[in-house]
Amino acid sequence: MAQKLQLRPKDFIRRGEAEFKKLNLASSLEDDEKLFAAISKYPKLMERPIIVNEDRACIGRPPEKILEII
Repeated sequence: MAQKLQLRPKDFIRRGEAEFKKLNLASSLEDDEKLFAAISKYPKLMERPIIVNEDRACIGRPPEKILEII
């Protein structure tokens, strides 16, 4: 998903989530593997909605961003 978004996980992780704070992920924002592992275990850490169209994706906020990939 990160490749399709063309973003690093630090760019689409939800920093306001309780799990983000509980896992002290603020200190690991440069550690992609640790963030991927956290997102895998706690999917709600990932920004949403994410819209996928073939090999591209975008975060659907604001909603107008969806128009970029459809």
